[in-house]
Amino acid sequence: MSSPAASEADPDDRSATVPAPAIASPEPTGPPLSPTDLPRRGPTHFFRSPAGNAALLGACGAALLTFGSFGAGSVRRVDPLLEDMYLSWLRFGHGHLLSTIIVWVGVLLMIGAWVRLGRAVLADSASVRDLWKILPAWTVPLLVATPMFSRDAYSYLAQGAMLRDGFDPYSEGPVVNPGLLLDNVSNVWTTTTTPYGPVHLLLGAGITSITGDNVVSGTWLWRLLMLPGLVLMAWGVPRLARRMGGNPTVAVWLAVLNPLVLVHLVGGVHNELLMVGLMVAGIVLALEGRHVSGVALVSLGAAIKATAGIALPFLVWVWMIHERDRAIAEGREPVSPITLFAKAAGTGVAVFTLVFGGTSLIAGVGIGWLTALSGSSKIINWLSLPTMTAHIVTWFTPWRLGSVLEVTRMLCMIALVVILVFAWWRFRRTERDAVLGIVIALTAVTLLSPAALPWYYSWPLVVAAAFAMSTRTLMVLVALSTWLMLIFNPDGSIGMYNIAHVALAVFAAVVAALSLRNPDPLHLRAATR
Repeated sequence: MSSPAASEADPDDRSATVPAPAIASPEPTGPPLSPTDLPRRGPTHFFRSPAGNAALLGACGAALLTFGSFGAGSVRRVDPLLEDMYLSWLRFGHGHLLSTIIVWVGVLLMIGAWVRLGRAVLADSASVRDLWKILPAWTVPLLVATPMFSRDAYSYLAQGAMLRDGFDPYSEGPVVNPGLLLDNVSNVWTTTTTPYGPVHLLLGAGITSITGDNVVSGTWLWRLLMLPGLVLMAWGVPRLARRMGGNPTVAVWLAVLNPLVLVHLVGGVHNELLMVGLMVAGIVLALEGRHVSGVALVSLGAAIKATAGIALPFLVWVWMIHERDRAIAEGREPVSPITLFAKAAGTGVAVFTLVFGGTSLIAGVGIGWLTALSGSSKIINWLSLPTMTAHIVTWFTPWRLGSVLEVTRMLCMIALVVILVFAWWRFRRTERDAVLGIVIALTAVTLLSPAALPWYYSWPLVVAAAFAMSTRTLMVLVALSTWLMLIFNPDGSIGMYNIAHVALAVFAAVVAALSLRNPDPLHLRAATR
C-alpha cells in the first residue's frame, strides 16, 4: 500500500512511488545518558537567549541607577566622599538634572528587562536556575548605590546609634543624640520613636558600633545584612509555589526579580527585605512539617518589623492540619480540634515569646514599639485607602483633611480588624487556604493601615506569587508594580501630587502591562518601517 504522499504524487514521476528503504535504528548499547552527561550550554548561548538579553539589559539599567543615585538619590546633605571623587557637581544644577535623567533611564531599562524576561518565562524559555543567574547581575550594581527613593537608611543608623549610646529608641527620637547620623535623617522622623522590633535595633547598634558615625560604610553594611532576606526569598518562593500549585519560575520572576523589590528594598535599603525573606522561609518550613523552625523564623521576622507576625495565626491551622493528617495516616483517631488548637497555638506562642522576648532582653528594650507604630500616621499619601478616601471627601465638602482623616483612619482600622478575624477563621481548612489567608491579611494591612509606601506592597506580593495566575492577572500586577516603582522621586519625595508625574507613571504602567503579551504594544516597529 502506498502512503498518502505517494498517492498524491505525479504518476509520471516513478521516484515518488518507490518506497524509501527502511533504515533500522541501532539499538542503544549502553545505559541512557544522564543530564550531567549531556553537553552543557555555555554562557554564550544563555546571553543569546531572550532571558540572557533581558539579563544584560537589566544589568545596564542597574548600573545607570547606581551612577545616577550619586547625584539624584537620597544623598547626604554634606557628602565629602563625592567631593573627593570630583563628583559633587552631580548634586547641583545641570549635574543634578543629568543624574535624575540617568536614574529614570535606569529604572525604565530595568522595568523593560523585567517585562521582557516575563515574556520568556511565560514562553517556557527560562527556568528558575536561569533567574537565579540573573538575580546577582541585577543586584550587585545596586549594592554600591546611594540610598534611592527613601531616606529610611539614615533613620536606621540613627536609631541603632541611640541604642549603642544608651538611649531608648522606644521612648525618644533620634533628635536626642545629635551628630552626623542625625543630620541626614528626614526631618519628619527626627522626633519619632522607632516602630521596629528588637532585632532591627540590635543590627543597627552592631553596625554603628563597627562603623561609628560613618554614613557611607554604615549604609553599605546595612544593605549587606539585608541581603540574606533576598536569598531566602529566592529559595523559598519557588518551593512555596510548588506547594500552592503555581509556576515556580513565574513566582521567582514576579516576586524576586521585580524592580519594585530590587530597587526599593535593595537600592532603598529597607528592612522589609530581611523581614519578608524570613517570613516566606518560615511559611515554607511550616508547610514542610518543621513547625517550630517555621514559627521561629517568622517570629524573628516580626522582631524586625511587626508585619511578619500577621502570618503566625495562620500557621497554627497548618500545624493542626498536619497533626490531624498524621494521625489518620498512622491509623489513629485524631484528637479533638480544641486539643489540637491548644497544642499548636500553645507551642507557637511559646516559640514566639522565646524569640521575641529573648531578642528584646538582649537589646535591653521593652515592647514600646507597639505604641510607636502610630508614628506612621505622619505619612500622608494616596497609597492607603483611608488617606485616599479622606482626600476625595474634601473635594466635595468644606471639611479639612485632618479632621476627615481621623474619621477615615478609624473606620478603616475597624474594617481591618474585622477582615483579619474573618480571614483567619475562614481560611483554616487546608494548607492552601491558610496561605491564601496570609495573602488576604497582608493585603488588608497594606491597604487599610493609616499609611502606606510603595515597597509595602511587596509584603503580599511575595506570598501571592506562589499561586497560579492567568496572564491577565500577571498583566495587572505588572502595571501595579510599574506604577508603584515610578510614583516616588529618586530623592524619596512623593510624586503623587504632580499630575504630569502621575500621568506618565500611568502611561508607563499600561505600556509595561501590554508588553507582557505584545513585544511592541505601541507599534513602533511598524511606524519605523
